[in-house]
Amino acid sequence: MIRFGFAALLVAALASSSESGNESRVRDADIEFYSARAMRDPTGGADLAMLASLYLERARATGDPSDAVRAERAARKSLANRTAHNDRALSVLSSSLLAQHRFSDALRYSKQLAAEDTSNAAARAALGEVQMEVGSYNAARATFHSLESRATELSVASRFARWQELTGHPGAARVAMNRALRTAQHSAGMPTEQIAWYWLRLGDLDQRLGAVGRAEQDYREGLRLRPEDYRLLSARAHLAAVRGNWSDAISYGERAIAISLDPATLGTLSDAYAATGDTAHAADYARALEVAVLSQPGAYHRAWSLFLLDHRVHLNEVHAKVRAELRTRSDIYGWDLYAWSLHQRGDDKHARAAMTHALALGTIDASLFYHAGVIAASLGDGPTAQRYLEQSLSANPFFHPTQPARARAMLDSLREHGSAGSK
Repeated sequence: MIRFGFAALLVAALASSSESGNESRVRDADIEFYSARAMRDPTGGADLAMLASLYLERARATGDPSDAVRAERAARKSLANRTAHNDRALSVLSSSLLAQHRFSDALRYSKQLAAEDTSNAAARAALGEVQMEVGSYNAARATFHSLESRATELSVASRFARWQELTGHPGAARVAMNRALRTAQHSAGMPTEQIAWYWLRLGDLDQRLGAVGRAEQDYREGLRLRPEDYRLLSARAHLAAVRGNWSDAISYGERAIAISLDPATLGTLSDAYAATGDTAHAADYARALEVAVLSQPGAYHRAWSLFLLDHRVHLNEVHAKVRAELRTRSDIYGWDLYAWSLHQRGDDKHARAAMTHALALGTIDASLFYHAGVIAASLGDGPTAQRYLEQSLSANPFFHPTQPARARAMLDSLREHGSAGSK
């Protein structure tokens, strides 16, 4: 039986995120300072824009969604007071909307910002980021093509790397992220929080490439700079889980959610406890995940959706939410979720059609290939299933805590039947 009381208490206990370190204390003091200045001059624009920027920084560092809302409100007030020469407020407004998964609104303001100053590489890179998120890939291609000569600039590099990864060039993406990290490390005055973020992004790339040892080193370096960064702790928990190191997955996961409630980490903890045979704790964290995300405002959480689909929970509800999101956000991972929800509901014919959209960019992603392989196998298309499952394991044999083993078992079965059929 799931102990709902534990889940509710966990969510309540983690409702407010915490962050340690001198940089966070300085930021909190700056927020108080600019809040007071904005109250004394409610018709100004600069102080409100600065306040909005600080709120957004804190939202990213702590995972607290309420700070993204505060950033949006301060940015809107700033723009209401001063529209001209107020790029900072417009940029923060777009980014705060993106953080809230309000992609259509973020796209509108990022287009406006990029159009106001076509020489602003940071604004164009931010536009490309939103275009990727909503699935406007032709527009994103044009945006990033125009930024190729400036791809090494810090404001462009991480977004350009993501575009390279999406379009099937993960090695080039890693080179770009590694270069960006080195640049950040040698930039005077660069906050350690920002350098740790580059280590996180590099580690994520290495993990998706299947280079788990390298990813572990990346995350370790990031945590050396920011020992209580919940994003790095969550990443290490997931890395431990895909390597079958369940005790480390639990240790890092519980440290992470003690700082910020991340639904994906709750899912990792649930799987880790299940793998150790502790079904009570596994159920507790699964239920906590449901309570946490259902109580959050904003868009449906994709990591939660995937967890529920993998565990065949709330299939109809997830399917309806994913389908609705595709109307405004038709990126490849939206199509992948939609395909997987169709498969889990037994509609593999339409699932295969949806997977063609998910694979359309040529993205080298083991999870995408796994889903395509399972769907093909369900339709009785053995050769296609075998091809995709082999691609999945070749791309990253550590893409999930349990699915690589299932992929290998399916491949063994397909090969056995194929050999039997050829006799």
